[in-house]
Amino acid sequence: MPCEIHVLHENAEWSAPLFEAFERRGLPYRDWSLVEGSIDLSEVPPDGVFYSRMSASAHSRGHRYSPEYAGCVLAWLEAHGRRVVNTSRALTLEVSKVAQYAALGRHGVAVPRTASAVGVEAVIAAAAGFTGPFITKHNRAGKGLGVRLFDGLAALRAYVDGPDFEAPVDGITLIQDYIQAPEPFITRVEFVGGELLYAVRVDTSDGFELCPAEACAAPGATRPKFEVIEGFDHPLVPRYQAFLAANGIEVAGIEFIVDAAGRVYTYDVNTNTNYNPEAEAVAGRFGMDRLAAFLGQELARQACADAAPLAAAG
Repeated sequence: MPCEIHVLHENAEWSAPLFEAFERRGLPYRDWSLVEGSIDLSEVPPDGVFYSRMSASAHSRGHRYSPEYAGCVLAWLEAHGRRVVNTSRALTLEVSKVAQYAALGRHGVAVPRTASAVGVEAVIAAAAGFTGPFITKHNRAGKGLGVRLFDGLAALRAYVDGPDFEAPVDGITLIQDYIQAPEPFITRVEFVGGELLYAVRVDTSDGFELCPAEACAAPGATRPKFEVIEGFDHPLVPRYQAFLAANGIEVAGIEFIVDAAGRVYTYDVNTNTNYNPEAEAVAGRFGMDRLAAFLGQELARQACADAAPLAAAG
């Protein structure tokens, strides 16, 4: 089989801009959808570079078991020593915010106070330990799934007992301190190949669904929700890089918020990252092009027969 960049994913719409970037550069690639399929563990995987874009929110698109299937494929690839960008460890963190927070903490990155609970009564009991406003969210989430703000137990009880309650796909609900920012925005820091790409200011006035992909854009928006920050520099960047390197993550977006006292809290790691085309057009910086160049460089390093001509892909 040819030496290719294999893109493992479950969302064709989100991956299309990357495929277009490959085509502009003349890079060989395989669109490997993990919506369904099978692998024979007795066979040897193909050559090339394997980039995992598996998303924690796959179940919200009807692909309930795509992350589990991705785990099987990644285990097979890694057992054969294949070059994997965003490894099985990265997938573990993608589908568990608890795992994210534990790993971030090991690198000195502050996260909001968080409790995890399984079962409605356990959620109520865990929330009773919070003294101020708190939010709930899903452990396996993405797209702001399950994010709700509460000012006390009565409101939470009404929610979990009512028709609007969203049960987490893995059964784990998180209760978390609500971080009140003086202005309604968060910062998302993008990395490609473990290196800083850029940071984006994201307007949160309209809520917690912060997907930057063009497919997620709300119709009729009158102001930019995403803006690339020029000259971004922050003490967290080297800590983020150490965290990424330690956890097999090379491509990611990491989100943080700053409270009124200037304290910084990191609350989400997205290993299936997307880029906002409007913000990039204004800034003249393009994440998918940089990602395609990085993957092309990695492909050129592989010891397979047709990799040599790709040395200029970067």
